[in-house]
Amino acid sequence: MSRYAVISLLDSVLGSSGKQKSDNIPYHCPFCNHHKRKLEVNIITQHWHCWVCNAAGRKIHTLFRKLKVDRTKFVRLAELIEDVQIKSKYTSTNTPVVTLPSEFKPLWKQRTDPEFRNAFHYLAKRGITLTDILKYRIGYCDSGQYEGKIIIPSYDDAANLNYFVARAYYKDDTLKYKNPSISKNVVGFELHIDWKQPIVLVEGVFDAIAIRRNAIPLFGKTISDVLKLRLVEKSVKHIYICLDQDARKQALEAAEYFMANGIHVYFVDLPDSDPADLGFQKIHEVIDQTSELSEFKLMEEKILCTL
Repeated sequence: MSRYAVISLLDSVLGSSGKQKSDNIPYHCPFCNHHKRKLEVNIITQHWHCWVCNAAGRKIHTLFRKLKVDRTKFVRLAELIEDVQIKSKYTSTNTPVVTLPSEFKPLWKQRTDPEFRNAFHYLAKRGITLTDILKYRIGYCDSGQYEGKIIIPSYDDAANLNYFVARAYYKDDTLKYKNPSISKNVVGFELHIDWKQPIVLVEGVFDAIAIRRNAIPLFGKTISDVLKLRLVEKSVKHIYICLDQDARKQALEAAEYFMANGIHVYFVDLPDSDPADLGFQKIHEVIDQTSELSEFKLMEEKILCTL
């Protein structure tokens, strides 16, 4: 990590820093606007804290999110701080630590080896751009148990890894997906979610990337308990459930729970293709045409699922 480059980036967001006597860089706090530099940002641990209003966080990324800085600064921060493969624990101490494979290689850094080109070409064919790769910190493995796999990480709202998906980029690979043996009871892509805006629930990471705006992948067909609680706790107003018929019954149960908690629910009727196959423009056309799920329609759907 370049110390001065990080400080320069912080200066561009927070204004001129004060005297740099240690790794704690002092700034004027944008939350309480105290006349003295009482906000300290540690450029090693990334912890930040205001000694006046007690605004605080564990990652510079979360500070940037609170300040709604331009996305280019997020990208620059990620380039400067190479700790995106952070070890993360769930609330239970018995839950295994989640880490990216040791063979993980970032796809946002140009390489000349054939595996890089093949992995990058696979994503390009699926409509994944370099901007997407940077945003979601996508990489690949050319050796180890995830050899020949695209690696798509998921981070919580504190930028801690909570899951990852491994997808084969060769057609002749008999194991299409090889995901870690850990709980899926997490909020996928939480780092990129604005809870004040409508949320779209989808099955896979490629579906979420295709939708781009506030889409949460379920890593399967089940809406996790943690996600259901989070959606209610965050007072989300509108939820679009964008799942295929196989997940319909379970999704209806979740919809009933959401509606009971005052959330407006929309069941998106997908054509024969997944959101990832439809692409950004087409899937949003379908979403925009979706009507709110009424109590009568919910009852009708539940009856149909029992037939």
